[in-house]
Amino acid sequence: MLAACSLFFLTIILGAASRAKPTVFIKKLKNKHYQLIVERKPYIVKGVCYSPIPIGGNHEYDWWSDTSKPWMIDGKMMQAMGVNTIRLYQTHENTEEVKTVIRDLYQNFGIRTILGDWLGFWEYPCPFYGDKRFQDKVKASVLDMVKNYKDEPGVLFWILGNENNYSCLGAVNPWSSDEIDKEPDPQKQKAMKSEVYYSFINELSREIHKIDPNHPVAMGNGELIGLDAANKYCQDVDIVACIIYRGKTFGNLFRSLRMTFDKPILLAEFGADAYDAYLKKEDQNMQAFFLESQWRQIYENLANNKEGEGNCIGGTMFEWSDEWWKHAPDNPDSWKAQDTESNWTNGSYYFDIKAESNKNMNEEWFGLVALSQEQEFGMNKRIPRKAYYVVREFWKNPTLEVKKKVKK
Repeated sequence: MLAACSLFFLTIILGAASRAKPTVFIKKLKNKHYQLIVERKPYIVKGVCYSPIPIGGNHEYDWWSDTSKPWMIDGKMMQAMGVNTIRLYQTHENTEEVKTVIRDLYQNFGIRTILGDWLGFWEYPCPFYGDKRFQDKVKASVLDMVKNYKDEPGVLFWILGNENNYSCLGAVNPWSSDEIDKEPDPQKQKAMKSEVYYSFINELSREIHKIDPNHPVAMGNGELIGLDAANKYCQDVDIVACIIYRGKTFGNLFRSLRMTFDKPILLAEFGADAYDAYLKKEDQNMQAFFLESQWRQIYENLANNKEGEGNCIGGTMFEWSDEWWKHAPDNPDSWKAQDTESNWTNGSYYFDIKAESNKNMNEEWFGLVALSQEQEFGMNKRIPRKAYYVVREFWKNPTLEVKKKVKK
């Protein structure tokens, strides 16, 4: 009898454990708002995109192996600012080095990590999402990432891709298939590509959920482009990780997402550069102005704020530190000087839109911290810009700032 009772209670305990909430998950409230829950508490992502490349290096620089451990210096500064999350676009081939970074940031500074995969977007000659062999290769990479890091306490969730949806439009890294090429209508071709791409993302999401039920899956998406197709073919993703540069505010972004693809949104890449291309000088006030305004709107659209849509879970600013290689990535001689020539134009950043040819976006000046040629702790000294302090103060008292904005 005692053995039977013990077995009965053990069954109850094991059943309850199997039904336990995952470590990190999305909660949909009764008012249809969304919250990210971490360790049973609501979590607002206050993050930065992170790639600590030193002066003279480019995207191929192996910072994971840097004996100076730049993430330890950066982590301390991030913690002082209020950053609780970093976003990594891609992991490294050395699993132990990646784990070291994740653990160091989490154990020492309480900073969690969002891990991502480019989904072969930058492979030469292009990402063949319509090819089964290419899909299998990408799937293996993604699932290896999940298997390797799913048990790390510092992992927050996964992001699949970045702006890969643009490849369906032929705008960046275009691809096709024999079946698609047979369709004479260009618009139908785009629709066919979107179906292939978002169906593939959905398949990846399902596979990840089987391996790791404890962390949500986000889909990196440029703007809201293609999300009507995602609504049909990609319902198994948990979060839309939106890459967006709209200047002072995000406009109708949150409402449009609610109407098109009702999922919570992470502003996975947004920000402003600190260089005035018109006056040809650094302008930290301009950068701080845009970032504070953007964070105000993020907070207005968090769950349980009556002023917004309640579908935002936070954001990861682009970016933590300047990258001096961005303007001319194929010219190593240029990586030792910070370039002031703009690459592209965006009228939403109106302070310097009158620059020559209206090119006002400076890729090498997006850092919350600037890099100095001066060495400190075996690495380029970090110099916080005004935006670092302005965003820090906003995070300390966001309710007051939102109320001020609403009254206006």
